[in-house]
Amino acid sequence: MSPSDQIPPGGEDPEALASMRSMFGPDVTFLGVPRADKRRREDLESADVVVVGAPFDSGTSYRSGARFGPLAIRTGDAQPAVPRRPHLTLGIDPFAALRVVDIGDVLMPPGDIERSHANLREVVARVVAAEAIPVVLGGDHSIAYADISGVADVLGFGKVGVLHFDAHPDTWDTEFGSLYGHGTPMRRLIESGAVSGEQFVQIGLRGYWPDPRLQEWMHHQKMTWFEMATISTRGLDDCLSHAFSILLAGANAVFVSIDIDVVDPAFAPGTGVPEVGGLTSRQLLDAVRRAGLELPVVGAEVVEVSPPYDAAGTITAYLANRVVLEMLSGIARRRASSE
Repeated sequence: MSPSDQIPPGGEDPEALASMRSMFGPDVTFLGVPRADKRRREDLESADVVVVGAPFDSGTSYRSGARFGPLAIRTGDAQPAVPRRPHLTLGIDPFAALRVVDIGDVLMPPGDIERSHANLREVVARVVAAEAIPVVLGGDHSIAYADISGVADVLGFGKVGVLHFDAHPDTWDTEFGSLYGHGTPMRRLIESGAVSGEQFVQIGLRGYWPDPRLQEWMHHQKMTWFEMATISTRGLDDCLSHAFSILLAGANAVFVSIDIDVVDPAFAPGTGVPEVGGLTSRQLLDAVRRAGLELPVVGAEVVEVSPPYDAAGTITAYLANRVVLEMLSGIARRRASSE
């Protein structure tokens, strides 16, 4: 049985999935990279990286608006991907070293979280089965349950580690009585067996939760997390090295989940649940670049960019755009170094 034969059906008309280019706003690709058809396996197999839009925010608990995130991230920089994007630090142009395509938005009907998640899970699994790296532009963080599960559907449950940048652990049992929301995806992933708690590392937690009972559950799952207080004391580089050693000890595939609220709202105000005292923009960019360089990244997501709350309309979206570029540059340099 091939990996594609193991992909569970998404419950959506294939024609509708294939024709969905942009759910909200003009039809554009990430920095103008080539368009690909999510239905055509040859389109996916010819790519190294596939950008996937996940414009869904019905899982939010506070400020919505992340459904407009994919469009904002795609257009967060006026300079196109071509003719050149040389990374000054790494000395590599990710768009010359990697074939990056954009398959548009997955059909994610507002208010229908289970159908939306099923659609995203199916599309991500297709991308991974074609041996390409999905980079998902969210959307609220509820989509993590769908896209990371899609990766695990192909690579194997318990085979994928997760590096999770966030102000919040997202391990609540329920949210307003629902199992699915942007505060619950990491718990669903661990409970389903898609990801092991031992291979789940979180960076940037802060604030006044989780409560002791939830922390006890996280400890029981053998999760590891680095609070901002710890990062301030030990330094981000040391914490990242520790995190990477945990992931590399037990996983040969890593998914990087980036909630933009890991950054202090002074630098990223356009998000659903801002929490003061986070990483700086520079710290996140450096951390994501290191992840691309040092980890076997098989997928990534940038979530919780909410343009209605963005200062000057662009600050947070511009940062998220750069986060994707740093990740691609790190992956490109890692591949080039291994050749």
